[in-house]
Amino acid sequence: MIVSFGTYDAVKHPRVGIVVDGLRERGEEVRELNHPLGFSTAERVRMLKQPWRLPAFAWRLLTCWIALRRDARAMLRSGLVPDAVLVGYMGHFDVLLARRLFGSAARPGRRRSTIVLDHLIFAGDTAQDRGAQGLRVRLLRGLDARALNAADIVLVDTVEHLEMLPDRRKGVHVPVGARAEWFAARSGTPRDEAAELSLVFFGLFTPLQGAPTIARALRLARERGADFTATIVGTGQDYDEARAAAGDLAGVTWVDWVDAHELPALVARHDVCLGVFGTSGKARRVVPNKVYEGAAAGCAIVTGDTPPQRSAFGDAALYAEPGDPASLAAVIAELAGSPERVAAARAAAAAAAEGFRTRDVVAPLLERLRPSGGSAR
Repeated sequence: MIVSFGTYDAVKHPRVGIVVDGLRERGEEVRELNHPLGFSTAERVRMLKQPWRLPAFAWRLLTCWIALRRDARAMLRSGLVPDAVLVGYMGHFDVLLARRLFGSAARPGRRRSTIVLDHLIFAGDTAQDRGAQGLRVRLLRGLDARALNAADIVLVDTVEHLEMLPDRRKGVHVPVGARAEWFAARSGTPRDEAAELSLVFFGLFTPLQGAPTIARALRLARERGADFTATIVGTGQDYDEARAAAGDLAGVTWVDWVDAHELPALVARHDVCLGVFGTSGKARRVVPNKVYEGAAAGCAIVTGDTPPQRSAFGDAALYAEPGDPASLAAVIAELAGSPERVAAARAAAAAAAEGFRTRDVVAPLLERLRPSGGSAR
């Protein structure tokens, strides 16, 4: 049995849901001990810049931990000791509790559980990408170190992140992938093949996503005579700059928020899903969830030309130079003038996405947990 543990929110952060779905599809019994914290990534980063907000975070975390401790102790009293405990994404604090409850060797007669941390982001790296500096970054890197030390196995999404681990022997490369609803959206959403090229971007407008680059590229592509429509979903740090860069460009629709359950169908109605175009070190180490999800939904993928994205999608995606609006505009203009090229790019991306279904991405984790097909211990 595997326990998925923590204060994660699988709706806001689908990564943990992908891993859990994949494990279950592989025949594993997975039980969830989950009390969502209720703070988004952006809100957590905002607390770093506004320390007076930290007491609210600490109080909420304590409340969730009391509930998690109660549930975990009830499970252990019943005689159920999991083979492994999977600490969900953004589990830098939760992994410390998991180690204390399930991983301590100090309890006589009790078998230890393997503690697995899904370390999709490095806290110090993410804070630095979003503008934090100095002591805050150093403190968060210390938090990363403590979290990694508490885990027996660490899941990372790219080889570049694997190389950042202090002890690479703990690391397992598990791509982000996409949940089943994204693949279902591909066949369930009709497209008007005769309509002009349609583009979609969705995200939190963090620097690594490069939303201002996208906005400038849309304007340049239109100036070059390209016919297209675009839907831009989300808000965040770079939203105002992106909105100003696009101005009142015709055919561009800005949507502040779309329910997570409605997003796959919305994306699937478009020809092209735009990935990330940031220039930071973090931007060059990730393959964003939107690339996997857009491909699963049947969109052509246009994203930044970085090593991890090339490694994941190869010739199945189209690439533009990160931070270069002219490079992205050229790709958009090319697609706008060639429906055949769009159809081929969509087909290539969809085929590539088949290798990133949930049951496939968790295979390396199960190989580490059960190398001989036996128990996880």
